Amino acid sequence: MSAASIKKIIPCKKNQLIHMVLDIEKYPEFVPWCLSGKVHSRKESSDLIEIKADLKVGKSIIHETYTSLVLYYKEKDKILVTNIDGPLTHLKNEWKFKEINNSTQLEFHIDFQLKNNLLNNIMKKSFSFGLNKIAEAFEKRAISIYK
Repeated sequence: MSAASIKKIIPCKKNQLIHMVLDIEKYPEFVPWCLSGKVHSRKESSDLIEIKADLKVGKSIIHETYTSLVLYYKEKDKILVTNIDGPLTHLKNEWKFKEINNSTQLEFHIDFQLKNNLLNNIMKKSFSFGLNKIAEAFEKRAISIYK
């Protein structure tokens, strides 16, 4: 399995960043290697938003679509993402948001494993680079939209 964490300050309000993370269909506009995003269902209650969505990711001739369950716990300011179907045997993303002045401290943790061992080994070698590129993409997007 590959696992990593990032902690950064993003210059926007907490609710703005949460909205951006939950806007999965916009990911292809700014997230590296994301080719498409499609929300299949979205349910909302007073304390929870539940989204089932597909992300198609890839580069060059290699691309895969995976389905995930996204749970946003409003009271805890936390988003948990797990895989439902696709090329992953395991996926757990955890996003935590904490507003500090007019910025947001974002803590992001990812833990995943691909079914394809060759792709899994390739991903492990470039994992930190990729995670940093994705974190930078969210930060740049937040700045371009909310600053």
